[in-house]
Amino acid sequence: MVNTSVSLTRKISKLEAIKEKSNFLREPLATELLEETTHFTENAVQILKFHGSYQQDNRDNRVKGQEKDYQMMLRTRNPGGFISPELYLTLDRLSDEYGNHTLRVTTRQGFQVHGILKKNLKAAVSAIIKNMGSTLGACGDLNRNVLAPPAPFKNRPEYQYTWEYADKIADLFRPQTEAYYEIWLDGEKFLSAEESPEVVAARQYNSNKTIFAGKEEPIYGEHYMPRKFKCSVTVPGDNSIDVYTHDVSLVVMTDSQGILQGFNILVGGGMGRTHNKEETFARIAEPIGYVAKEDVYDILKAIVATQRDYGDRVQRRHARMKYLINDWGIDKFRAKVEEYFGKSLYPFKTLPKWKYQDFLGWNEQGDGHLFLGISIENGRVKDEVNLRLKTALRRITEQFRLPMRLTANHNVILYEIDPSHQEAIEEILQDCGVITNPQEIDALTRYSIACPALPTCGLAITESERVLPGIIERIKTVLSKLNMASEKIVIRMTGCPNGCARPYMAELGFVGSAPNTYQIWLGGSPNQTNLAEPYLQKLLDKNIEKFLEPLFVYFKQEKTEQESFGKFCRRVGFKSLRSFSETYKPIKPRRIRKNQHRVSISDKMFVQLKAVSQINKQPMNRIVHEALKTYFSQ
Repeated sequence: MVNTSVSLTRKISKLEAIKEKSNFLREPLATELLEETTHFTENAVQILKFHGSYQQDNRDNRVKGQEKDYQMMLRTRNPGGFISPELYLTLDRLSDEYGNHTLRVTTRQGFQVHGILKKNLKAAVSAIIKNMGSTLGACGDLNRNVLAPPAPFKNRPEYQYTWEYADKIADLFRPQTEAYYEIWLDGEKFLSAEESPEVVAARQYNSNKTIFAGKEEPIYGEHYMPRKFKCSVTVPGDNSIDVYTHDVSLVVMTDSQGILQGFNILVGGGMGRTHNKEETFARIAEPIGYVAKEDVYDILKAIVATQRDYGDRVQRRHARMKYLINDWGIDKFRAKVEEYFGKSLYPFKTLPKWKYQDFLGWNEQGDGHLFLGISIENGRVKDEVNLRLKTALRRITEQFRLPMRLTANHNVILYEIDPSHQEAIEEILQDCGVITNPQEIDALTRYSIACPALPTCGLAITESERVLPGIIERIKTVLSKLNMASEKIVIRMTGCPNGCARPYMAELGFVGSAPNTYQIWLGGSPNQTNLAEPYLQKLLDKNIEKFLEPLFVYFKQEKTEQESFGKFCRRVGFKSLRSFSETYKPIKPRRIRKNQHRVSISDKMFVQLKAVSQINKQPMNRIVHEALKTYFSQ
């Protein structure tokens, strides 16, 4: 039995019993997978999550009195976002053969395949495993995918260390149960890479009861973690992975020669919350200390053991590590971690300011090769009339066999590119309508994130991914009306309060609260270092322009030089924002002379203008306006 501080007189959550009876993640999943049914029972669904899949149904296809349109979402586990060419081509094929013909880049640097039927799930998982991939631990109450900066800087050793330790931490906390291979490969053990001996040794070393000796799961035990657990590794100053949003974040610390010395450690981040439940909240991580490199596995095991043994197993809403730290305070939490660790932590070392980076466009890799960051709106890899991103990535991968790294802002980086291949790759992308120059990407779109939400996510209250592009267009219209079209604002949207798109770190966050209705969060920073705060509980979709216009006008009138929208909201305070909005009188459109907006152009010019509009995803009138403004300013 897991040692827990929860009183034995309190009833543990139902899921704790399901995990205990599962025989280390085997049942009832293994039995039900063999049954000719369209879906799993609730108990099997909970175990299925540990294997990397969620059971969903397409709500667009719900018909009263008929069975739901059940389908599975399959998620990959890729430490540091690494995707081999073999794995990518496999996922591309699976999405067409079994899925909905799209892939979704997640905000934890993995891929999701949507629309897989239960009868095809085993074939899909098996194919992923046999092509250098895994889904084990991509979901469930254990360590999730480990994040690391996606930039392949070969001449900067600190970046290489993040990839190395993302892999090793993922291996350390990988479930050891044989259930995964028994169920999906009929018992055939298949590992894409051999584990480091130091990781194997660390997993077996029982320092101060951090492991269950002799158990099939030495670190997790039969109950695994109270809730999901998230780790990341980064370098000083690089906040491409939202460093404050994880249960544990490690910061690589090197000496002047670039040799690894140790790690700064932050703990206690987490985005999930529940509407109208004040005991749930988003929280950013805080420093706990520093360890030498040789102690990194022991300190991570100590942190996991503390959460494993003292996290709340009664109330799942209160089970993440952020609540344990909030209840105890950081000093008590550190003391308990040090008890498991066996010694004291060193003081946290000074770090430079964090900066968000997305690494888009063509870049030098540092060893003579190039890498290319490609922006993917809302992470959805698909083919449309004017943008055939899925085709482009498949053609490039087939022809050049390039590895890729997925980013925490659901973009893709292709790397190890021979400079002699740049022109050919660029030609494929242009032929498929994919923009490679980041300066040509609209800023609001570039820095936005949305979760999938409807129609498949079972937790979604309202739309997110499907409506955010249209909402951004509407926001751009408001900004253009106020002569603020060049403003860069970090916008994030989720269809529910669980925070998968990390809206609580955004300058402007939309959090689904009812159909076509959003809670509004303001005050995050462009570099994702400040937690936003709830400003408005319910905003109807149709009232977005009316709500935002006074805030943008106030921002334009009162902001300081180079001040971001989020920082402005924090500086003036919500009371001032509300006061200004309440007394604001909407700007009336100025009267125009008849035909003032009519400009005759040739048919050929119209076709060219329309093509540019589609490529740049901008209205034709805006393109003309910017061109004329530039012309008359000369």
